Amino acid sequence: MINRILPSLFTVGNLFLGIISIILAFDNNVEYAAIMVIIGMLLDGLDGRIARLLHTQSEFGKELDSLSDVVSFGVAPAFIMYVAVLHDLGALGWGVTALFPIAGALRLARFNVSTGVPGYFTGLPITAAGGVLATMTLYHQVFPPIVLPLAMIFLAYLMVSNIKYPNFKKVGIPKTAYYVTPFIILLVVFLARKYPAQFPKVVFLPLAIYALLGIRRALFRKRENPFLDDEYESELE
Repeated sequence: MINRILPSLFTVGNLFLGIISIILAFDNNVEYAAIMVIIGMLLDGLDGRIARLLHTQSEFGKELDSLSDVVSFGVAPAFIMYVAVLHDLGALGWGVTALFPIAGALRLARFNVSTGVPGYFTGLPITAAGGVLATMTLYHQVFPPIVLPLAMIFLAYLMVSNIKYPNFKKVGIPKTAYYVTPFIILLVVFLARKYPAQFPKVVFLPLAIYALLGIRRALFRKRENPFLDDEYESELE
């Protein structure tokens, strides 16, 4: 029985953290709101792998995962950005805030109904996009005010684009590694609690690199063959 519900417990945990992130954002605690998104990313990365390990994949789990992702990596990061930056922009800020989770929902809907390319995601995964947005918000005092809203719009575009991103699903993880999962989660929580201002900013770097890798790869392929369209590119993968 526990094997059947364990992956969903991770998914519900991700959803719970997304809701808490929204609450923290409205309390103007954007650092801890971003940390909730980061921990949610960890849980989201584990639920599917655990389901495959235990052979308990199901349509229910797939749909629950998508709904949780919209909240945790679509709505929550958008509200973090709204509270930190966009609230001064009036109706424009509302529109940009709404655009991000809408693009994320469209990306997830496409993912759920398409076969895709083996080894790759089509479009930037909402998990990565939400992680970039939530952690990037903490640099709002560093970047010029116009940069973050434009970056948010660009991330929304990347989610619904046809740019390919590696999914790393073929990366093998020993079964014994899953036994240390609780300790990894506790370590992440400890570091986040110990360094709430620095921890999310450090996480931003690898997430941003992942987002940029897909763009670099797409530009490189187009440079090799400018007549290569997306459909033909998919066939070549």
